[in-house]
Amino acid sequence: MLRTIEVSIVILVFAVAFIASSLFAVLPSPRQISSPNLRQLALTTLHVLDANKELTETIFKDVADQAWTDLEVALSASLAPNIAYNLSVYDMIKVGDTTTYEKFHSITNSESGLGIESEASSYLVTSTNVTFTVTPQKIAGTLYILNCSDANGWWITGYTGQSLAADLQILLAPYFNTTVVVQNTTDLGSLLDGNEVSSLPHEKIMDAVIINTFGEAAPIPSTYADLYARDSYAEYCYEVGKRVNQYNWTWVSIVGYPFYYVSNTAKFAASDNDWGIYGMIRVDAGGLNSFLRGLDVENYPTYNYDSSWITGNPGIVDFSPEARYYANYYGIYPSPYQTATRALPSWIQGTYHTTIEASVFNPVGGWHAAATFKHAGTGALTAIGLTRTPDIRIAALALLTYYHPIIYKTEFTLKTGESPTQRLVVLHLSQQGGS
Repeated sequence: MLRTIEVSIVILVFAVAFIASSLFAVLPSPRQISSPNLRQLALTTLHVLDANKELTETIFKDVADQAWTDLEVALSASLAPNIAYNLSVYDMIKVGDTTTYEKFHSITNSESGLGIESEASSYLVTSTNVTFTVTPQKIAGTLYILNCSDANGWWITGYTGQSLAADLQILLAPYFNTTVVVQNTTDLGSLLDGNEVSSLPHEKIMDAVIINTFGEAAPIPSTYADLYARDSYAEYCYEVGKRVNQYNWTWVSIVGYPFYYVSNTAKFAASDNDWGIYGMIRVDAGGLNSFLRGLDVENYPTYNYDSSWITGNPGIVDFSPEARYYANYYGIYPSPYQTATRALPSWIQGTYHTTIEASVFNPVGGWHAAATFKHAGTGALTAIGLTRTPDIRIAALALLTYYHPIIYKTEFTLKTGESPTQRLVVLHLSQQGGS
């Protein structure tokens, strides 16, 4: 019985102590326990208002304009009821190298102030009488995009060479003075013969870039098919390499094993590539070897067939630091991780007197998934040795990384008779209640 009384007394003492401490304890306010990030909320709110045009179209108007009331309504609707705000707009006054800020107007939903626990974010807004432009430096030479209507592609699953040509023109034409779309293999033959194929005034054969949009297949003119048919047209690939050297071209293969097939839907109407695509002849691995020998014609002055398979399968590859930089610089954002199954080896630098430049991906075990192989004399091959389906942004990034044209500083072009105007917007927020 005595033991029971002792235990009851101990329980009573603990209960009294707990009640007393609860009465006198100072608990934190709810907003101290779980408070919103007011600074981030303020910046997000300004971004949303600007995206909806409510900010830009209001802060340059007279303070008596109805738009300011509409902005108050939009601002209140964007924030929780317990969030007090003060939005202030400042004129930017620049004298020499010094910029001062003069308050233009402000709106608030808390006349008593926001207190000492407010947070703020600022946002620079340019008036609508200003346009934002960029001007890329032009790459010397003409851009030729193969769009041959009488050729079929391979390893470009889901696309046609013609659809890829249209997309590449949109991506790359701004970086060239002249872009020529080669519409058929007859025009390609004329180009290989050293003739201009358009009426554009600045077309130039020398130093051109030629993009083959047909993947592992290379369009072949009928005249060249008649002249260079040895070894399943590997001899034609040798002749193309010679022209690349002769005219200092950069030949771009957008995906897969370059020159694995040749295609001419009229010449090879009854032939398929062993996979049901007609108008194609399989050249096999000898096509790429023959092209590289033609590119290095000084050391391989006569055609000889080599059937060796030379590409590798390194698997997953990731962007090189150089490619990451230029992806941001030019605003081209393919996935930085790709699967390479047709990567070219490092050793062709010595065999064919080339140097590897502008690698898009970090090499894996001596394999280069996307890079430009520049000949010691003239000419170059940009080979994208990835698996299908092609991402033409990789080819575009490879070219821009190789040539790295400058993006000139942005310019503000004003509408006639108007002056540029910028104002600084500062949004203060404070959480009310909960104390």
